[in-house]
Amino acid sequence: MNAANKSEKIGIVVFDGCQILDATGPASVFGDANVQLRNLGIDTPGYDVRLIAPSSGPVRTNCGVSLVADHALSSNKPGCQTLICAGGSGVYDFIENKDHVRDVYRLARKASRIVSVCTGTFVLAETGLLDGKRAVTHWSHCQKLADSYPRINVDPDPIFIRDGNVFTSAGVTAGMDLALAIVEADHGRDVALAVARSLVMFLKRPGNQAQFSRHLAVQMAPAGSIRDVQIWLLENLTAEISVDRMADRAAMSLRTFNRQFKQETGMTPARYVTECRVDVARRLLEESPLPIKAVAGKSGFGDEERMRRAFRRMLGVSPDGYRSLFTNTQDAA
Repeated sequence: MNAANKSEKIGIVVFDGCQILDATGPASVFGDANVQLRNLGIDTPGYDVRLIAPSSGPVRTNCGVSLVADHALSSNKPGCQTLICAGGSGVYDFIENKDHVRDVYRLARKASRIVSVCTGTFVLAETGLLDGKRAVTHWSHCQKLADSYPRINVDPDPIFIRDGNVFTSAGVTAGMDLALAIVEADHGRDVALAVARSLVMFLKRPGNQAQFSRHLAVQMAPAGSIRDVQIWLLENLTAEISVDRMADRAAMSLRTFNRQFKQETGMTPARYVTECRVDVARRLLEESPLPIKAVAGKSGFGDEERMRRAFRRMLGVSPDGYRSLFTNTQDAA
Protein backbone atom coordinates (compact mmCIF):
# COMPACT_ATOMS: atom_id res chain seq x y z
CA MET A 1 0.00 0.00 0.00
CA ASN A 2 1.17 3.51 -0.75
CA ALA A 3 2.32 5.69 2.09
CA ALA A 4 -0.72 7.07 3.92
CA ASN A 5 0.69 10.62 3.99
CA LYS A 6 1.38 10.95 0.29
CA SER A 7 -1.05 11.57 -2.58
CA GLU A 8 -0.34 10.19 -6.03
CA LYS A 9 -0.55 13.10 -8.45
CA ILE A 10 -2.55 12.09 -11.52
CA GLY A 11 -2.79 14.25 -14.64
CA ILE A 12 -5.45 13.45 -17.24
CA VAL A 13 -4.84 14.96 -20.69
CA VAL A 14 -8.06 16.16 -22.34
CA PHE A 15 -8.82 18.22 -25.45
CA ASP A 16 -11.76 19.47 -27.50
CA GLY A 17 -13.63 16.45 -28.79
CA CYS A 18 -12.32 14.05 -26.15
CA GLN A 19 -14.54 11.22 -24.92
CA ILE A 20 -15.87 12.45 -21.58
CA LEU A 21 -15.86 9.00 -19.93
CA ASP A 22 -12.21 8.49 -20.84
CA ALA A 23 -11.48 11.26 -18.33
CA THR A 24 -14.34 11.13 -15.85
CA GLY A 25 -14.43 7.32 -15.63
CA PRO A 26 -10.89 6.89 -14.24
CA ALA A 27 -11.28 10.11 -12.23
CA SER A 28 -14.37 8.63 -10.56
CA VAL A 29 -12.46 5.47 -9.65
CA PHE A 30 -9.59 7.44 -8.11
CA GLY A 31 -12.01 9.81 -6.37
CA ASP A 32 -13.93 6.94 -4.82
CA ALA A 33 -10.66 5.35 -3.74
CA ASN A 34 -10.05 8.51 -1.71
CA VAL A 35 -13.45 8.01 -0.06
CA GLN A 36 -12.65 4.39 0.80
CA LEU A 37 -9.26 5.33 2.22
CA ARG A 38 -10.90 8.02 4.34
CA ASN A 39 -13.34 5.41 5.62
CA LEU A 40 -10.30 3.42 6.74
CA GLY A 41 -9.08 6.40 8.77
CA ILE A 42 -6.51 7.64 6.26
CA ASP A 43 -6.88 11.42 6.10
CA THR A 44 -4.51 12.14 3.21
CA PRO A 45 -6.15 11.38 -0.17
CA GLY A 46 -4.53 8.58 -2.09
CA TYR A 47 -4.94 10.48 -5.35
CA ASP A 48 -4.81 14.11 -6.44
CA VAL A 49 -6.41 14.24 -9.89
CA ARG A 50 -6.04 17.20 -12.25
CA LEU A 51 -7.11 17.79 -15.85
CA ILE A 52 -4.52 19.04 -18.35
CA ALA A 53 -5.43 20.53 -21.75
CA PRO A 54 -3.85 22.67 -24.48
CA SER A 55 -4.98 25.62 -22.36
CA SER A 56 -6.53 25.84 -18.92
CA GLY A 57 -10.26 26.42 -18.67
CA PRO A 58 -13.26 24.87 -20.47
CA VAL A 59 -12.77 21.87 -22.77
CA ARG A 60 -15.70 20.82 -24.96
CA THR A 61 -16.06 17.03 -24.96
CA ASN A 62 -17.54 15.06 -27.83
CA CYS A 63 -20.91 14.76 -26.08
CA GLY A 64 -21.21 18.55 -25.82
CA VAL A 65 -20.59 18.75 -22.07
CA SER A 66 -17.57 20.84 -21.05
CA LEU A 67 -14.88 19.93 -18.56
CA VAL A 68 -12.60 22.47 -16.93
CA ALA A 69 -8.86 21.91 -17.27
CA ASP A 70 -6.73 22.83 -14.26
CA HIS A 71 -3.49 23.32 -16.18
CA ALA A 72 -2.19 24.00 -19.67
CA LEU A 73 0.02 21.37 -21.29
CA SER A 74 2.86 23.84 -21.65
CA SER A 75 2.75 24.78 -17.97
CA ASN A 76 5.42 23.57 -15.56
CA LYS A 77 2.80 23.13 -12.82
CA PRO A 78 1.15 19.83 -13.77
CA GLY A 79 3.98 17.50 -12.75
CA CYS A 80 2.43 14.10 -12.03
CA GLN A 81 3.43 10.57 -11.12
CA THR A 82 0.70 9.08 -13.34
CA LEU A 83 -0.16 10.63 -16.71
CA ILE A 84 -3.38 9.49 -18.43
CA CYS A 85 -4.21 10.38 -22.04
CA ALA A 86 -7.91 10.37 -22.90
CA GLY A 87 -9.18 9.51 -26.37
CA GLY A 88 -12.15 10.59 -28.44
CA SER A 89 -13.06 11.96 -31.85
CA GLY A 90 -10.80 14.98 -31.40
CA VAL A 91 -7.65 12.94 -30.85
CA TYR A 92 -6.43 13.15 -34.45
CA ASP A 93 -6.66 16.94 -34.51
CA PHE A 94 -4.87 17.00 -31.17
CA ILE A 95 -1.89 14.95 -32.33
CA GLU A 96 -1.51 16.99 -35.51
CA ASN A 97 -0.21 19.78 -33.28
CA LYS A 98 3.44 18.88 -32.67
CA ASP A 99 3.63 21.25 -29.69
CA HIS A 100 0.90 19.25 -27.97
CA VAL A 101 2.72 15.99 -28.68
CA ARG A 102 5.99 17.42 -27.42
CA ASP A 103 4.35 18.60 -24.19
CA VAL A 104 2.75 15.20 -23.58
CA TYR A 105 6.14 13.57 -24.15
CA ARG A 106 7.75 15.93 -21.64
CA LEU A 107 5.13 15.16 -18.99
CA ALA A 108 5.25 11.43 -19.70
CA ARG A 109 9.02 11.28 -19.34
CA LYS A 110 8.69 12.68 -15.82
CA ALA A 111 5.89 10.29 -14.84
CA SER A 112 6.44 6.89 -13.26
CA ARG A 113 3.25 5.51 -14.82
CA ILE A 114 1.99 6.35 -18.32
CA VAL A 115 -1.59 5.46 -19.27
CA SER A 116 -3.90 5.79 -22.25
CA VAL A 117 -7.63 5.20 -22.52
CA CYS A 118 -9.29 4.22 -25.80
CA THR A 119 -7.84 6.22 -28.73
CA GLY A 120 -5.64 8.10 -26.27
CA THR A 121 -3.21 5.36 -27.30
CA PHE A 122 -2.65 7.39 -30.49
CA VAL A 123 -1.32 10.26 -28.36
CA LEU A 124 1.29 8.01 -26.76
CA ALA A 125 1.99 6.41 -30.15
CA GLU A 126 2.73 9.81 -31.67
CA THR A 127 5.29 10.55 -28.93
CA GLY A 128 7.18 7.34 -29.78
CA LEU A 129 6.80 6.04 -26.23
CA LEU A 130 5.01 2.92 -27.48
CA ASP A 131 7.68 1.90 -29.99
CA GLY A 132 8.63 -1.72 -29.36
CA LYS A 133 5.84 -2.15 -26.84
CA ARG A 134 2.62 -4.15 -26.81
CA ALA A 135 -0.47 -1.93 -26.81
CA VAL A 136 -4.23 -1.87 -27.35
CA THR A 137 -6.88 0.69 -28.20
CA HIS A 138 -10.59 0.58 -29.00
CA TRP A 139 -11.19 -2.47 -31.18
CA SER A 140 -12.46 -0.38 -34.12
CA HIS A 141 -9.18 1.62 -34.22
CA CYS A 142 -6.68 -1.21 -33.71
CA GLN A 143 -5.98 -1.71 -37.41
CA LYS A 144 -5.43 2.02 -37.92
CA LEU A 145 -3.03 2.03 -34.96
CA ALA A 146 -1.10 -0.91 -36.40
CA ASP A 147 -0.96 0.61 -39.88
CA SER A 148 0.05 4.06 -38.68
CA TYR A 149 2.65 2.93 -36.13
CA PRO A 150 4.27 -0.31 -37.32
CA ARG A 151 6.80 -0.25 -34.45
CA ILE A 152 4.00 -0.93 -31.97
CA ASN A 153 2.91 -4.51 -31.28
CA VAL A 154 -0.86 -3.96 -31.45
CA ASP A 155 -2.95 -6.65 -29.73
CA PRO A 156 -6.62 -5.98 -30.56
CA ASP A 157 -8.19 -8.32 -28.02
CA PRO A 158 -7.46 -7.35 -24.38
CA ILE A 159 -9.32 -4.64 -22.49
CA PHE A 160 -6.01 -3.35 -21.14
CA ILE A 161 -2.31 -4.13 -21.40
CA ARG A 162 0.67 -3.31 -19.22
CA ASP A 163 4.12 -3.21 -20.79
CA GLY A 164 6.67 -1.95 -18.29
CA ASN A 165 5.40 1.34 -16.87
CA VAL A 166 3.08 1.94 -19.83
CA PHE A 167 -0.59 0.97 -19.63
CA THR A 168 -2.96 1.11 -22.61
CA SER A 169 -6.65 0.28 -22.57
CA ALA A 170 -9.55 -0.35 -24.90
CA GLY A 171 -12.65 1.75 -25.29
CA VAL A 172 -14.31 3.95 -22.69
CA THR A 173 -15.28 1.77 -19.68
CA ALA A 174 -12.09 -0.28 -20.06
CA GLY A 175 -10.34 2.81 -18.71
CA MET A 176 -12.26 2.32 -15.46
CA ASP A 177 -11.17 -1.32 -15.33
CA LEU A 178 -7.58 -0.19 -15.73
CA ALA A 179 -7.96 2.54 -13.09
CA LEU A 180 -9.38 -0.06 -10.70
CA ALA A 181 -6.39 -2.30 -11.35
CA ILE A 182 -4.12 0.66 -10.54
CA VAL A 183 -5.97 1.24 -7.26
CA GLU A 184 -5.54 -2.43 -6.38
CA ALA A 185 -1.81 -2.24 -7.13
CA ASP A 186 -1.43 0.93 -5.04
CA HIS A 187 -3.70 0.23 -2.08
CA GLY A 188 -4.60 -3.45 -2.11
CA ARG A 189 -7.53 -5.60 -3.09
CA ASP A 190 -9.79 -4.60 -0.18
CA VAL A 191 -9.76 -0.93 -1.17
CA ALA A 192 -10.26 -1.79 -4.84
CA LEU A 193 -13.13 -4.12 -3.92
CA ALA A 194 -14.79 -1.33 -1.92
CA VAL A 195 -14.47 1.00 -4.91
CA ALA A 196 -15.92 -1.64 -7.25
CA ARG A 197 -18.84 -2.19 -4.90
CA SER A 198 -19.50 1.55 -4.61
CA LEU A 199 -19.37 2.12 -8.38
CA VAL A 200 -21.18 -1.16 -9.18
CA MET A 201 -18.24 -2.53 -11.14
CA PHE A 202 -16.83 -6.03 -11.49
CA LEU A 203 -13.59 -6.57 -9.60
CA LYS A 204 -11.94 -7.17 -11.75
CA ARG A 205 -12.21 -7.98 -15.40
CA PRO A 206 -8.88 -9.53 -16.35
CA GLY A 207 -6.84 -7.19 -18.51
CA ASN A 208 -6.61 -9.80 -21.23
CA GLN A 209 -10.34 -10.44 -21.34
CA ALA A 210 -11.59 -9.95 -24.89
CA GLN A 211 -13.07 -6.54 -25.75
CA PHE A 212 -16.20 -8.14 -27.15
CA SER A 213 -17.58 -11.63 -27.61
CA ARG A 214 -17.32 -13.81 -30.67
CA HIS A 215 -21.12 -13.81 -30.83
CA LEU A 216 -21.08 -10.04 -31.33
CA ALA A 217 -18.22 -10.34 -33.80
CA VAL A 218 -20.27 -12.71 -35.95
CA GLN A 219 -23.15 -10.23 -36.06
CA MET A 220 -20.72 -7.59 -37.33
CA ALA A 221 -19.02 -9.84 -39.89
CA PRO A 222 -19.72 -9.31 -43.61
CA ALA A 223 -22.31 -11.64 -45.13
CA GLY A 224 -20.98 -14.65 -47.01
CA SER A 225 -19.82 -18.24 -46.67
CA ILE A 226 -17.37 -17.52 -43.84
CA ARG A 227 -20.02 -15.83 -41.71
CA ASP A 228 -22.39 -18.73 -42.42
CA VAL A 229 -19.77 -21.09 -41.03
CA GLN A 230 -19.24 -18.84 -38.01
CA ILE A 231 -22.98 -18.88 -37.24
CA TRP A 232 -23.06 -22.66 -37.64
CA LEU A 233 -20.11 -22.99 -35.27
CA LEU A 234 -21.82 -20.98 -32.55
CA GLU A 235 -24.82 -23.27 -32.81
CA ASN A 236 -22.77 -26.48 -32.76
CA LEU A 237 -19.87 -25.92 -30.36
CA THR A 238 -20.58 -29.13 -28.46
CA ALA A 239 -20.24 -31.19 -31.66
CA GLU A 240 -17.00 -32.68 -32.94
CA ILE A 241 -15.70 -29.94 -35.21
CA SER A 242 -12.89 -30.27 -37.72
CA VAL A 243 -11.49 -27.79 -40.21
CA ASP A 244 -12.41 -30.24 -43.00
CA ARG A 245 -16.04 -30.14 -41.88
CA MET A 246 -15.99 -26.36 -41.75
CA ALA A 247 -14.54 -26.16 -45.27
CA ASP A 248 -17.25 -28.52 -46.53
CA ARG A 249 -19.96 -26.27 -45.09
CA ALA A 250 -18.39 -23.29 -46.85
CA ALA A 251 -18.20 -25.30 -50.09
CA MET A 252 -14.49 -24.52 -50.38
CA SER A 253 -11.31 -26.49 -50.69
CA LEU A 254 -9.42 -26.82 -47.40
CA ARG A 255 -6.64 -24.51 -48.61
CA THR A 256 -9.05 -21.82 -49.85
CA PHE A 257 -11.13 -22.01 -46.69
CA ASN A 258 -8.11 -21.64 -44.38
CA ARG A 259 -6.90 -18.64 -46.36
CA GLN A 260 -10.27 -16.86 -46.55
CA PHE A 261 -11.19 -17.63 -42.95
CA LYS A 262 -7.98 -16.10 -41.64
CA GLN A 263 -8.33 -13.14 -43.98
CA GLU A 264 -11.85 -12.36 -42.68
CA THR A 265 -11.42 -13.20 -38.98
CA GLY A 266 -7.72 -12.59 -38.37
CA MET A 267 -7.14 -16.07 -36.97
CA THR A 268 -7.03 -19.73 -37.92
CA PRO A 269 -10.24 -21.80 -37.82
CA ALA A 270 -8.91 -23.85 -34.89
CA ARG A 271 -8.12 -20.72 -32.88
CA TYR A 272 -11.55 -19.33 -33.67
CA VAL A 273 -13.33 -22.45 -32.42
CA THR A 274 -11.34 -22.30 -29.17
CA GLU A 275 -12.18 -18.62 -28.68
CA CYS A 276 -15.88 -19.30 -29.26
CA ARG A 277 -15.82 -22.07 -26.66
CA VAL A 278 -13.98 -19.87 -24.18
CA ASP A 279 -16.56 -17.15 -24.79
CA VAL A 280 -19.42 -19.53 -23.93
CA ALA A 281 -17.56 -20.91 -20.91
CA ARG A 282 -16.88 -17.39 -19.62
CA ARG A 283 -20.56 -16.51 -19.65
CA LEU A 284 -21.49 -19.73 -17.89
CA LEU A 285 -18.86 -19.11 -15.22
CA GLU A 286 -20.07 -15.53 -14.75
CA GLU A 287 -23.79 -16.23 -14.72
CA SER A 288 -24.38 -19.79 -13.49
CA PRO A 289 -23.41 -22.01 -10.54
CA LEU A 290 -22.68 -24.97 -12.85
CA PRO A 291 -19.70 -27.13 -11.80
CA ILE A 292 -16.55 -26.68 -13.87
CA LYS A 293 -17.02 -30.11 -15.44
CA ALA A 294 -20.52 -29.18 -16.62
CA VAL A 295 -19.26 -25.86 -18.01
CA ALA A 296 -16.58 -27.74 -19.97
CA GLY A 297 -19.27 -29.98 -21.45
CA LYS A 298 -21.74 -27.23 -22.34
CA SER A 299 -19.07 -25.05 -23.96
CA GLY A 300 -17.78 -27.86 -26.17
CA PHE A 301 -14.41 -28.51 -24.51
CA GLY A 302 -15.51 -31.96 -23.39
CA ASP A 303 -13.14 -32.22 -20.44
CA GLU A 304 -11.94 -29.85 -17.75
CA GLU A 305 -8.25 -30.05 -18.63
CA ARG A 306 -8.77 -28.89 -22.22
CA MET A 307 -10.80 -25.95 -20.96
CA ARG A 308 -8.22 -25.13 -18.28
CA ARG A 309 -5.40 -25.05 -20.83
CA ALA A 310 -7.42 -22.79 -23.14
CA PHE A 311 -8.25 -20.37 -20.30
CA ARG A 312 -4.63 -20.22 -19.18
CA ARG A 313 -3.44 -19.60 -22.72
CA MET A 314 -6.05 -16.98 -23.67
CA LEU A 315 -6.99 -15.28 -20.38
CA GLY A 316 -4.03 -16.02 -18.14
CA VAL A 317 -6.29 -17.44 -15.43
CA SER A 318 -7.90 -20.80 -14.63
CA PRO A 319 -11.68 -21.32 -14.96
CA ASP A 320 -11.95 -21.42 -11.16
CA GLY A 321 -9.91 -18.24 -10.88
CA TYR A 322 -12.01 -16.54 -13.53
CA ARG A 323 -15.25 -17.40 -11.72
CA SER A 324 -13.87 -16.13 -8.41
CA LEU A 325 -13.32 -12.67 -9.92
CA PHE A 326 -17.05 -12.33 -10.50
CA THR A 327 -18.25 -14.28 -7.47
CA ASN A 328 -16.24 -12.11 -5.08
CA THR A 329 -17.66 -8.93 -6.52
CA GLN A 330 -21.25 -10.17 -6.53
CA ASP A 331 -20.92 -11.38 -2.94
CA ALA A 332 -19.65 -7.98 -1.89
CA ALA A 333 -22.45 -6.06 -3.58
